[in-house]
Amino acid sequence: MKNHCILILDFGSQYTHLIARKIREIGVNAKIYPYHTSDIKSIMPNGIILSGGPFSVYENNPPLISRSIFKLNIPILGICYGMQVLAFMFGGKISPSKYKEYGKTNFFIKNEVNDNLLFHGIPNKSIVWMSHCDEIKQIPTNFKIIGYTNYSSISAYCYLEKHIYALQFHPEVTHTKFGKLIIKNFVLKICKCVTQLKSNKFFTQFIKTTINNIKKTTKNKNVILGLSGGIDSCVTAYLLHKSIGDHLYCIFVDTGLLMEYETKKIILSCQQININIKIIDAKKRFLSILNGVSDPEQKRKLIGKEFLDIFQEEAKKIQNVGFIAQGTIYSDMIESSIDPKLTQNMNHFMIKSHHNVGGMPKVDIDFKLIEPLKMLFKDEVKKIGEKLGISKEIVYRHPFPGPGLSIRIIGEVNQQKIDIIKKAESILIHELKKYNIYQHVDQAFIILLPIKSVGVMGDKRTYEYTAVLRAINTEDFMTSTFAYLPYDFLETISNRIINEVEGINRIVYDITSKPPSTIEWE
Repeated sequence: MKNHCILILDFGSQYTHLIARKIREIGVNAKIYPYHTSDIKSIMPNGIILSGGPFSVYENNPPLISRSIFKLNIPILGICYGMQVLAFMFGGKISPSKYKEYGKTNFFIKNEVNDNLLFHGIPNKSIVWMSHCDEIKQIPTNFKIIGYTNYSSISAYCYLEKHIYALQFHPEVTHTKFGKLIIKNFVLKICKCVTQLKSNKFFTQFIKTTINNIKKTTKNKNVILGLSGGIDSCVTAYLLHKSIGDHLYCIFVDTGLLMEYETKKIILSCQQININIKIIDAKKRFLSILNGVSDPEQKRKLIGKEFLDIFQEEAKKIQNVGFIAQGTIYSDMIESSIDPKLTQNMNHFMIKSHHNVGGMPKVDIDFKLIEPLKMLFKDEVKKIGEKLGISKEIVYRHPFPGPGLSIRIIGEVNQQKIDIIKKAESILIHELKKYNIYQHVDQAFIILLPIKSVGVMGDKRTYEYTAVLRAINTEDFMTSTFAYLPYDFLETISNRIINEVEGINRIVYDITSKPPSTIEWE
């Protein structure tokens, strides 16, 4: 029973860790190895899953698995690019899709195939989550089509004799309605795994193990933590404080790119557990480095470097600092294309540099890095926060980006734009809470566009900025859908912002899912 596991061969998908997580929740171990792993026998998996990836099999030298895997008679499930790899290696034809599929899609099961255990208990029509621009035009001999969509006639297939199954959609993301059941069917019914892991004990064990590891690692050295006030940095602070007590020094950097209430909340949250905290007013520094900068990647890197410079300056004042801690979570690592543990030198395609990950400059620093949450997703961090006794106001607070409002101001940042967006976001948060909507959306914010449009106020022509309202629902922040907000709420937000915030005369609502978009605009 100890050897019961599923092997995930990673092609650099944004969602590979989600597959492992779903399997862990079922109660079965999952191991992630790079796609080119050939010595499968030594791992002794009950099944193999091929992840998605940012490639096309018809390109020159596409990444493929070893053909020796097919001789092992181990069940295989291909997902997205993994599906195309299987079809390609057995002689199928793949080409660019005429109709691309991203986000929510209706999926239909074909009932002609008997003994289709993969879809056991799944209705004939369900919502799945797509993210692809290639499609299988012709499946290989002996393969049977078992599912389709309105845009693709081959969205799922199987080769029953060889226990091979494949899906074009992503069952591992929360927005595929029956995705977890599909994975469970593959793991338990097809691969015959026996559940062993106690997932409900995971978070308690994580806290205990993390605290012990931090104690062993730091060895009476002082640790600096850049505290932002969000759930990620607060959970990191609590874990560090339980581990090393007064050896933890939290630094809150007021960049001038935060909401007006941020500083007060930071101080209050730290007072609750008697954490050492120093507040640094760096508004002028950050506004200066952003002057004339409009490229989002440059913004993030400049901000990351400035944070690091400040931490190094403060470390000299504190003395005996051996480490800097960050509230980096797994989705930050993935989007910044930094995942050394899981992909083992397999490069992901970068989505954006997070200021504390890809945004950090590659320079020599005087201390080592501690990131206790880097293998967890946002909802897992929240559960850790609950276990630690952190207040619900912090645990369920909407995420706020490390680079702050700089990435919600599209284009060049200046003080006028900062003042405009601060007022607009304050109105949004106030009304979300007033309408009892705040806890029912996972993130909501305002984006200020570098676009002006003609309006009319008091019978006079105006020419002012356009603002975007973005509100999403998600679990792990890897996929999301826009929130279905009441029309009267949207009308209130529009009226208040346009009437009360000088500089905005038009509000639009972003109804794009992730993918194809990201949650933040920059």
